[in-house]
Amino acid sequence: MASIFSKIVSGEIPSYKLAEDEHFFAFLDINPIAKGHALVIPKKETDYIFDIEDSELASMILFAKKLAKAIEQVVACNRIGIAVVGLEVPHAHIHLIPINTIYDIDFSKPKLKFEAHEFKALSDAIAAKV
Repeated sequence: MASIFSKIVSGEIPSYKLAEDEHFFAFLDINPIAKGHALVIPKKETDYIFDIEDSELASMILFAKKLAKAIEQVVACNRIGIAVVGLEVPHAHIHLIPINTIYDIDFSKPKLKFEAHEFKALSDAIAAKV
């Protein structure tokens, strides 16, 4: 059975897409801990990030880097933090999170709520900078 992320890549489940190429897909997290919180995933479904082939993992980080630079242009923050947890969805992914302090990457924090039009405006603004 395909993961929720594979269903997002295929278009079965809608997302606020930020960037895509033949190997990777990036979209806004719909349960963000910060405005601009994004996920970067490989299109090839792999459960554990360290099971990804070396060259593909290196390419994934470079893809995430371009996206992080775009997010920084749209969301006011000191930098973009990166987190890989890998337990909540059986599909490897990188969290890119705008941060101002080391305490901003805390997944126990209450999730932010945005209206659909706010997500859409944010995703359009970030996508335009990628």
